[in-house]
Order: sequence, then C-alpha cells, then structure tokens
Amino acid sequence: MAKVLSPEEFLELGKSLPMIDVRTPAEFEEGHIPDALNIPIFTNEERALVGTKYKRASKDSAVLLGLELVGPKLAKFVKMAKKFAPQKEIMVHCWRGGMRSGSMAWLFETAGFKVYLLKGGYKAYRGYIRKQFAEKSELVVLGGMTGSGKTEVLHEMQKQGAQVLDLEGVAHHKGSVFGALGQTDQPSNENFENELAKVWLDLDPNKPIWVEDESKSIGSVWINDALFDRMRQTDVVKILIPKSERIKRLVEEYACFNSEILAHMISKIGKRLGGLNVKLAEESLEKGDYATVADITLSYYDKAYRHGLSKREGQTIHYLELEKDNPAENAQKVIEFYNSLKK
Repeated sequence: MAKVLSPEEFLELGKSLPMIDVRTPAEFEEGHIPDALNIPIFTNEERALVGTKYKRASKDSAVLLGLELVGPKLAKFVKMAKKFAPQKEIMVHCWRGGMRSGSMAWLFETAGFKVYLLKGGYKAYRGYIRKQFAEKSELVVLGGMTGSGKTEVLHEMQKQGAQVLDLEGVAHHKGSVFGALGQTDQPSNENFENELAKVWLDLDPNKPIWVEDESKSIGSVWINDALFDRMRQTDVVKILIPKSERIKRLVEEYACFNSEILAHMISKIGKRLGGLNVKLAEESLEKGDYATVADITLSYYDKAYRHGLSKREGQTIHYLELEKDNPAENAQKVIEFYNSLKK
C-alpha cells in the first residue's frame, strides 16, 4: 500500500526520489513542484471530456469514460515510470491527492513499485510553501539606485558564504523596463513562487537571508504577499554608489542591444521621462552615446526609487557609501557593515 506523506516529508524525500505529477500538461505547465516529472493520466482534452461527463451525467459515467481513455495507456505509464525510477521507488501526486494519484499509485504498485503519495496533492503543497515565507527568519534587504550592481553584489556575497534569495534570477528579469533584455522567458507566477520556495526551504532562518530590494512585480511575475510584507518590514542596507559608476555599468549591460529595441523600451517610460528627454535619448542612441541615454533614464529611476523608499514607514534604512562598482569588494563591505550593525 502506498505510503502517504505530508508536503514537508514529500519534498524532503523528493530530493532523492523521482516525483511524478499525474495532472494534465496544462496544469503542470501552469505550476508544478520543482524537479517534478509529468506523466499525465489525461491529456488536456481528455480531462475536459471527463469533467463535462461528470457535470452533465454522473460520477459513475465520468469514471467509466476515464477508464476507457486511460486503459490503452497503462503499459506506457509503467514503461515511463521504469525509465524515471529504475530502482522502482517512486513518488506520485495529483491536484488534491484524489482519484488520479490514487489510480496511478495502484498501477505502479501492481507493477512492483514502492509508492509514496502526497497528502492533499499539489494544492496542499502550495499551501505549505506559502506558510513557510511567513515563518520567522532574519531577512535583510539590499537596496540601492538602479545601476548599483545589487544583483552582482548579492552573487558575490553568496560566494563569500552569505545566504541569498535571488529574486531576479528566479524571475528571469532584472526588474526595470529593460529587465527582460538578454533573459530567457519568465516562468508562470506559480512556478516563480515554487522555485523561490525551493531555495527558501534550504536556507537557515536563524542566519541572515539577503534579498534585493524590489517592487511587488518583477516583470510579469509577483512576489507573494507573505514575502513582500516581510521585505517591507525588515532592515534595508542601501548602498550608495556614484552616478558616474552606475552609468558605466548600465552602458556595459545594455549597449550591446539593438538601438531600436532600446528606443522601444525608452518609449514605455516616455510619459515619465518627458518629451524633451525622450527626444534627447533617441538622438543619443543614434549617435551611439549610450552614457547620455543611461543618464536620462536614471533621472527617472532614481526619482522613483527615492519616492518609494520615503513611503516605507517604520522600516530602518542603513546607508553604506561605496566608491566604486566592484561587486566582490562591495560584497565584503556590505557583510562587514551589516555585522557591525548587529554588535
């Protein structure tokens, strides 16, 4: 008989055993447990047919239709399971831990597998991970104006032993209107949250966990309420880097992109920049004067960041002045600065 596990137990065992999600490809694409594999009992179309039969006829007739659809695929399911789990130990879940996962567990057990089921299914997993973001932990926000190299500083801090939750890395987006350039497609919002949770669950809540200062949305995905509320209540270490250094960084990051693409991105914040600035930016792009373009865009982003920071009531902001855009050196200085605050 399949052993039923809590979400916490299921995720821990999933580090060493294959996790099989038996929901439809559409459900899986919308959101799934990181590293899970999809062996869908029904195709998207088949699930719709069974659901319609259930609503218009009866549960019994829907079950019979389901059996007719699944019957010819049983051998295929077992072959796939053997491929994914040659040791014949496998983990299975569906949406709510109901008929789909139960049926697949029965099939795999019949074929000689040792099977583990997720109690409450994917729905229970989602509830579990959301609660974890609200648990007590030492969260610290790294802030700074656009072009300060915050992401690279965090990466260097991680190399030096700090715990980091890389929001932009998981989101595949750098946060600004230019943030999608050079990035792969963004995940669905569910998968963004699921991937964040995978990292979060492996962090020690008793040690500092660093995140980059972000608005609630990062491109097309959103930081969940529990984590975002924490980010707006905890300490911020804001690094102050000269504007000239920030301009150089932006030129290095974005001058490699087609000027037409950059012009299109600038047009998206055209109303905030003002007509004269947009015109100057476009003329500068044509001349290859990327430093002027960066300077113009920073006028908008700096103003927006200062405004956002000023609205955070009750949030302690610690300022750290840095002379150069040197991520490795700055990472060390941030760590030393924060440690000095705790003494």
